[in-house]
Amino acid sequence: MHRKSVVKACILLLGVISIAWLFGHPSTSAREVSGRKYPQRIPVRFWHMWSAEWKTVVDRIVDRYNKSQDKFEVIALSVPGGADTKFILGAMGGDPPDVMAQWNAVIPTWAESNMLTPFEELMSPSERTLFERDSYPIVRRVGQYKGKTYGFPIGLQVKGVFYLPKAFKEAGINQFPKTWEELIAVSERLTQRDSKGNITRLGFMPGSWPETAPLFGGGMYDFKLGRLDISNSKNLETIQCLVALRKRDGYDQIQRFQSGLNTSSFGGGWPFIGGAYAAAVDGPWRVEQIAKYAPDLDYATALVPPPKGGVAGAGLGGGNFMIIPRSASHKEGAWDFVKYWSGLTDPLTAAEFYVWGGWLPPSDAVAHAPIYEEYIRKHPQFGTFVRAIGSPNVQAQPPVAYQVFVNDAAGKIEDGALRGEISPGQAVEQLQKSVDKEIARRKRLGYDE
Repeated sequence: MHRKSVVKACILLLGVISIAWLFGHPSTSAREVSGRKYPQRIPVRFWHMWSAEWKTVVDRIVDRYNKSQDKFEVIALSVPGGADTKFILGAMGGDPPDVMAQWNAVIPTWAESNMLTPFEELMSPSERTLFERDSYPIVRRVGQYKGKTYGFPIGLQVKGVFYLPKAFKEAGINQFPKTWEELIAVSERLTQRDSKGNITRLGFMPGSWPETAPLFGGGMYDFKLGRLDISNSKNLETIQCLVALRKRDGYDQIQRFQSGLNTSSFGGGWPFIGGAYAAAVDGPWRVEQIAKYAPDLDYATALVPPPKGGVAGAGLGGGNFMIIPRSASHKEGAWDFVKYWSGLTDPLTAAEFYVWGGWLPPSDAVAHAPIYEEYIRKHPQFGTFVRAIGSPNVQAQPPVAYQVFVNDAAGKIEDGALRGEISPGQAVEQLQKSVDKEIARRKRLGYDE
């Protein structure tokens, strides 16, 4: 079937679904407009995916913005479940939000479908200069697709190492390793087992294959050439090292050990808090989590060390970003709100929002604001991630319209390699073949890559 036929069929199907959805649910406009505080202002409908305590933070930011000016009223709506589907249905049904906060890998796909507004169309020349001059390199990369900015970061993420100094000292290690090889070597001494050989504490839990590859000089995308680069030798070297570590510690032993852990816990059940890992790669949100659920835990953080000859300060960046639909009714107000939250033109004010959310800053201007520096003094381990996010070697996700496919395929194939089911070489080969097959399928449907 030709691409145009496919698109028409998809539009028809989504149209039918959206009609059913709209008839079965009250209009988002009706829900949001009721109870407005500033009915004389231009309404700017804002969707986000935060809930519980995070929703409270978002509501505070929205309230602060609404009090800061008298032209627009941002009306926030939390859509934590099925947000992507609701956005598509809203856009297809002619009822999208004016602006939406996202963290899913949607930008390439939605931008390719002409659903998003490039921020270059909204920024004034002076604003664009500020953005390109003052933002950290990853800020300018993370929301881009085909040279245009479709996602404007309002909170960034990059991984680091959380470790237990006491465990290191007990193993005779007085300082955190400076290279990947040193960390892998000492992690064997940090691993503890019971009398039957079962792991009771794992020495080191690394990040994923895509997260680790930039440290080796690799990565799934060549940003200089503007294309995927899965089969490069550094990606192979990365998966070889990850598999070698898993093999050393024991494929089956690791599986049994992890089966009893709640690795996704955002409470006191995170395995590192309970001492399950002597060192583990994770994100900056864990600092607030530890402060809340284990304030007396003696821990430290460090940048993930590169291998000898690798790339210091490298990693894979992501985070929260704002998008503005192509069909939004009030783009001016949406952009004004994004500027306010992001700190593009008023970093001192926005720094307080980043403190409320425990988010990494987009620029030195926010990072060096007094309130943010005070936050780092209160949570010194967070400073590691602030240093990390400013590195020019932090890579973005592959900016391709099938980004979700690449991520899912890499995760599944890596899992097979770490279980010992396939070799590292087979992992690279399988990922390349899977992506090539997906690209060929897309070309048959008429998509240009």
